[in-house]
Amino acid sequence: MKQVEALQVLKTGANVFLTGEPGSGKSHTVNAYVAWLRSHGIEPAITASTGIAATHIHGLTIHAWSGIGIREYLTPADVDMIAGKEHVAKRIGKTNVLIIDEISMLSGETLAMVEMVCREVKRTELPFGGMQVVLVGDFFQLPPISRPGKPASFAFSSPVWHKANPIVCYLSEQHRQDDGTFLNVLSAIRSGQWDQSDVSRILARETDAEGLPEDVPLLHTHNVDVDRVNGEKLNELSGTPHTYRMESMGADALVGGLKRGCLSPEALTLKDGAVVMCTKNQQALGLVNGTLGTVIGFEAGTNFPMILTNDDRTVTIAPADWAIEQDGKVRAKISQVPLRLAWAVTVHKSQGMSMDAAAIDLSRAFEYGQGYVALSRVRTLEGVHLLGFREEALHMHPEVVARDAGFREESEVAGRTFEALEVSGKREEMEQNFILASGGSITPTSDGKAKVRISTHDQTRALIEEGKSFVEVVKARGLTEGTITDHIEKLVQAGHVTPETVEDLLPAPLKKALPKIHLVFSALGAEKLSPVYEKLDQKYSYDELKLARAAYTT
Repeated sequence: MKQVEALQVLKTGANVFLTGEPGSGKSHTVNAYVAWLRSHGIEPAITASTGIAATHIHGLTIHAWSGIGIREYLTPADVDMIAGKEHVAKRIGKTNVLIIDEISMLSGETLAMVEMVCREVKRTELPFGGMQVVLVGDFFQLPPISRPGKPASFAFSSPVWHKANPIVCYLSEQHRQDDGTFLNVLSAIRSGQWDQSDVSRILARETDAEGLPEDVPLLHTHNVDVDRVNGEKLNELSGTPHTYRMESMGADALVGGLKRGCLSPEALTLKDGAVVMCTKNQQALGLVNGTLGTVIGFEAGTNFPMILTNDDRTVTIAPADWAIEQDGKVRAKISQVPLRLAWAVTVHKSQGMSMDAAAIDLSRAFEYGQGYVALSRVRTLEGVHLLGFREEALHMHPEVVARDAGFREESEVAGRTFEALEVSGKREEMEQNFILASGGSITPTSDGKAKVRISTHDQTRALIEEGKSFVEVVKARGLTEGTITDHIEKLVQAGHVTPETVEDLLPAPLKKALPKIHLVFSALGAEKLSPVYEKLDQKYSYDELKLARAAYTT
């Protein structure tokens, strides 16, 4: 199923399991759906199974959102107590759409507890209290954590999963790997049908640590190996250490969750020559979570680290924010330089990253899927440097392999069904009914058709979400460039449009100038534009600087 088809299914309000291979666009589809919901006045609850995943989506863990915390089971008294908490009841009570990311790492028992609390708060026996549930993830990733001696319980095995009866949208496009041979190897591992020819292709990438390029990160299966390698490598450098300490605001419990999920450490120590990895997407600087580089100095005045990326760009890295948002407001935030030492990283923490190259040690793999997760982080087979290997690392969980064929078949059936609904016009009717049922902004007009009533800012936002450029938005709205610029600034401030989206719509000359303008923002601040205007020799208009500021992530 294509992303656009999955998005049409989501818009009907049906419960959905959105899945697909790494790089198939699951996050992109979820982001598009969230933007669509918000354009209709519907605010979804965005959660994830782990703290790391939660920081990626600016959401809460599902444990915190539902109030279940670290419990392994709920008694009737527990359910009553949790549902009786005012903040939990208010949060769940007003939710019409619940998104749970990285569902593969959520046990069936935990999913059942969440569903139980939702029903209690909503006072209905409908699954999850009648809200739309969007389950996102890939069960071929690392499985749920289980207690010693107890097998992993996948979410799809829970009776609650079957009660919710999610429509499967199995994304089939590939946006990470473009190496056909490597894709075939990964597909063979995923299906459990790999053979010695696939193993031979992987082993052909075998090397030793001495032969590695210095800037290639190591992926290890154990934390102790990662900490040891990074510590040893940093100590070998002779330069002066520069330490950056994390700052935070908000409730301790929320801040704690952000810290646990953040890939940058609370105290980050760097030296000249340190190999680092970016831990946050910053498209304005051309950086993504996983971009590799080497520290080449520290900026005068700010002391921010300057890195030389592997594609030969010099970038100054200013502190960035990780936040938890609820109802469009920031409830907790941490700030840290978005880097980490990257001589070595664990396979677990590499989930969600895209790497140009990695040195992978699979000699001590101990969990189903570790080999697949590690290998699928890398874009090409040529980028894989194998330091150690055991065939057991390629084993996938047999329960997942068996269930996957069913998921694919269900997705194909869903695609045909919704194609027929599209032709008949019934899908559009379902979409409109869902918006109305969720309290969205649709009202009937005299011609009997549904029309979205949106503000002037949201009219601009709708055009942006259609992928129109700045010039096209100005023309379509019939307003001045200054007015549209003000709209864009307000939309970014409200969290309705991301800085990355703003960058995509900018005219090419301004987009090319962004790194230079943003470096000045880093040095002088972005609140007052006059100093920036003068520093840049009055080369850019105030409207251009406002647009650059809207595309700026601190």
